Amino acid sequence: MPSPTPETKSGTPLPTAQIPAGIWILGCVSMLMDISSEMIHSLLPLFMVGALGASALVVGLIEGLAEATALVVKVFSGAISDYLGRRKGLAVFGYALGALTKPLFAIAPTTGIVLTARLLDRVGKGVRGAPRDALVADITPPELRGAAFGLRQALDTVGAFLGPLLAVGLMLLWANDFRAVFWVAVVPGLLAVALLLFGIREPERPASGKRTNPIRRDNLRRLGNDYWWVVGVGAVFTLARFSEAFLVLRAQQGGIAVALVPLVMVAMNAVYAASAYPFGKLSDRISHKTLLAWGLVVLMAADIVLAVDDHWTTVLAGVALWGIHMGMTQGLLATMVAATAPADLRGTAYGFFNLVSGVALLLASTVAGLLWDRYGAAWTFYAGAAFSALALLGLARKT
Repeated sequence: MPSPTPETKSGTPLPTAQIPAGIWILGCVSMLMDISSEMIHSLLPLFMVGALGASALVVGLIEGLAEATALVVKVFSGAISDYLGRRKGLAVFGYALGALTKPLFAIAPTTGIVLTARLLDRVGKGVRGAPRDALVADITPPELRGAAFGLRQALDTVGAFLGPLLAVGLMLLWANDFRAVFWVAVVPGLLAVALLLFGIREPERPASGKRTNPIRRDNLRRLGNDYWWVVGVGAVFTLARFSEAFLVLRAQQGGIAVALVPLVMVAMNAVYAASAYPFGKLSDRISHKTLLAWGLVVLMAADIVLAVDDHWTTVLAGVALWGIHMGMTQGLLATMVAATAPADLRGTAYGFFNLVSGVALLLASTVAGLLWDRYGAAWTFYAGAAFSALALLGLARKT
């Protein structure tokens, strides 16, 4: 699939400074919400297993159901944003719902309440996700979309490693008081909502004729084969990459102190944040298929490393490779959706992309939990490597 080259008419590459200011604001909003979410999510598997007595299978089911819920909801929020011709209002509502569900984790007495909180939190993520991604595409010139998505993802991921880092500090300070840390997580979530509400001005969209249902059959036909190929690729990636909760559990097996386990997610997200923007820029210049293939190779290597041993140095190497693969592929897939979908159906396109990925994530996380409980952690990661290899073979057959 061809990738646009970011150049001016004179052939000079466009500078980073030309990325719209709104992308930086959206990135900071994502960063704050990720600080809030990752303060909780980096500790949640340990909280469920240690404090609430859940099994690895239960952790996998809760994580899979939660993420799948978010991705299913994106179909409807994306379609609604296309129908209304507006993105910001839905994004604000989604971020607000995510922020307001954080106290439920702090008071949860059972895994049932944790599941409820995770589902509501992920509904908020689902509501905001597709409109936000469509908004990024709306306000960015096509020749800079790879860099823009990479920048937003990088800032988002800065929050994803600052959150666990803050969680570690508070756990050490407060003698492993999970619930106190969960209460603190409410603050950056509310700040994210305020920044989005007052910091982003949505671009005016040209007036069109009569509004139609974006998921009506004749509209869906406008999403061509190239788009659905991207959807299929995203689903296969998700099958190969189950919930990151299993990275946390793998680190705990190596004997790392409970308060320090979230540092594993800090390391992974630090690598992810550092690599997302450079690989985003690279995706504006080289074949998308080539970059996807290398991303699968790196994911396969990460799974094999994590399967071989649970020593903290081995786990650290595995999660670093995991972070590189995330930086290579996540912004790239978002860019590919924008490149293959009509402008007036971008929200719907992101929604369906994430619906299919959500079903794959639920399946992957469930299988990962079953393998972990019945055969051990190594089997979970070897299965991920096998899926990566199959995906790589399928990608090689694509002309």
